[in-house]
Amino acid sequence: MADDKDGREKQARNEDDRQRRRDVEAELERGDEPEPEIDAADLDDVEADLESLDFPATGAEIVAAIGDRDIGPSDERYTVEQLVPETDAVVFDSPDRVRVRIQRPTVAAAMKRIVEASEALPNEELGGSQHDAYEKTFFELQRLSPDDDDEAIGVVRDWVVDRIRDKEKLPTSRQIRRQAAKICREEGHQIRNDDWLGI
Repeated sequence: MADDKDGREKQARNEDDRQRRRDVEAELERGDEPEPEIDAADLDDVEADLESLDFPATGAEIVAAIGDRDIGPSDERYTVEQLVPETDAVVFDSPDRVRVRIQRPTVAAAMKRIVEASEALPNEELGGSQHDAYEKTFFELQRLSPDDDDEAIGVVRDWVVDRIRDKEKLPTSRQIRRQAAKICREEGHQIRNDDWLGI
């Protein structure tokens, strides 16, 4: 492809198409997840602020710009700072990515704590597929035990943070899934072999 205006525009369109396909695939994967804890209407307070930011944006840039904004229903409010990791290691490519993250505050808060704890590791970074696997594990915990006030998420989150601190390395996605399955079984939940936690 020629390095001219038409070629660059075609590359940009192709990248936009690939991003849309990834977004659709992500939505399909989330099809069996529980409904978001925060309705889209409760995000109105941050909508305009998100749209005014330049994307891609790091977690640190988002927190610096709108970290003090409240979101959520009136009985349970969160700030953006409580849900978005204040780091340059996490990059959001669009306002929609931020919205998807903060609509599930329990999972977002757990991931924020883990990401920030992992920054102390000298040779490891929580990113890409490993980050997605951690997040999917928390979604699965939320789906399997919706009535326990997300206690299992807190237990697994603390287990991961302790492993980071004590062993100075990130647990593998298999290890976090195994730990989450153990917690679920202890609480009496059945886990099938074809479940995400059924390893």
